[in-house]
Amino acid sequence: MTAAVFFGCAFVAFGPALALYIFTIATEPLRIIFLIIGAFFWLVSLLLSSFIWFMAATLTDNKDEPRQRDLLIFGVLISVLIQEMFRFAYYKLLKKSSEGLKSINPGEKAPSMRLLAYVSGLGFGIMSGVFSFVNTLSDSLGPGTVGIHGDPPQFFLNSAFMTLVIILLHMFWGIVFFDGCEKKKWYTLLVVLLTHLLVSALTFISPYSGLNLVLAYIILVLTGIWAFFVSGGSCRSLKLCLLCQDKDSLLFNQRSR
Repeated sequence: MTAAVFFGCAFVAFGPALALYIFTIATEPLRIIFLIIGAFFWLVSLLLSSFIWFMAATLTDNKDEPRQRDLLIFGVLISVLIQEMFRFAYYKLLKKSSEGLKSINPGEKAPSMRLLAYVSGLGFGIMSGVFSFVNTLSDSLGPGTVGIHGDPPQFFLNSAFMTLVIILLHMFWGIVFFDGCEKKKWYTLLVVLLTHLLVSALTFISPYSGLNLVLAYIILVLTGIWAFFVSGGSCRSLKLCLLCQDKDSLLFNQRSR
């Protein structure tokens, strides 16, 4: 992989997330802390799921190809389940912290759960994107097999766009997930889990990376629309935001819930 391709793929994968961080989080120390904690929760979930997969691979005969595929599917399933369990654990931690702050200092305005959902979701997404991009880089280090022997030459670009999808989806999933917990709409958590499983399993469902990318972006758009409306958005507020006339931005002037 040339330097130009590397930086191009990195910009595609992390450019929007970096912009979101700069304009909505970087100037607020408390948001940065919540972002880092969210990334840490995702990292711990990955370590735990990796340990479970390693134990399963060690205890079974994983030399034949069908068994290897079954282990990969098992690993994806366990990873997604544990990630969503840690998302729920992070929600409970933030909820308890917010309630504790109100009881200690009733006059202190605690960050809204909508804002915390956005920040924690972005933390999950950035850390997930970093690991996804690292895996792509490991494929590029050699031997140089990608793009040869039938592999798609646009592998790295597709991987960059898929990394972007995962980052943004985690952000949207976080918003929808926290809203479901707040309103006790437990079916929402199930929908997040199932869409997470679907996106993660696309490579097992179809061997065509381009088709998988299109399906992932369809899920991204639908989830983004859902997240926009559950976070208090409306067609009017979207119009005002696009015209830079929104004086009550969801990200900058959050009200406590």
